[in-house]
Amino acid sequence: MSATRGYASRTRPRTLTDLTPPDLARRIAALCEEKLAADVAVLDMRGVCDYTDFFVVVTGANPRQTKAIHDEVHLVLKRDHGLLPRSIDGAREATWIVADYNDVVLHVFTPETRAFYRLEDLWNDVPKLEVAAGA
Repeated sequence: MSATRGYASRTRPRTLTDLTPPDLARRIAALCEEKLAADVAVLDMRGVCDYTDFFVVVTGANPRQTKAIHDEVHLVLKRDHGLLPRSIDGAREATWIVADYNDVVLHVFTPETRAFYRLEDLWNDVPKLEVAAGA
């Protein structure tokens, strides 16, 4: 990141926030765990992806829980950090909700949808970020 906190030297837009991209990824992962998300994974996409730095991939037991996980992340990031996603998709069906927070993209799956798309298998060569550190 450049000297101006929250803005990158890259051309994609960033949102001014008090969290660095790794801290934001950990914060989102921790919020998901608080809502009992399963199989929480944080994938470090820097170096392989130019539109985001991290993917947070989690599983909810059913569409109701995936929606609750997404809603909690949305509420807390807005309330505590003034951060809103650039876009959200899939919230109506709630089998795969994607929330794009610029530096971090949150993927909330139902078990069947996560098994079908196997996002971690697609990106199995990227480093994983420890969730607990600094969360």
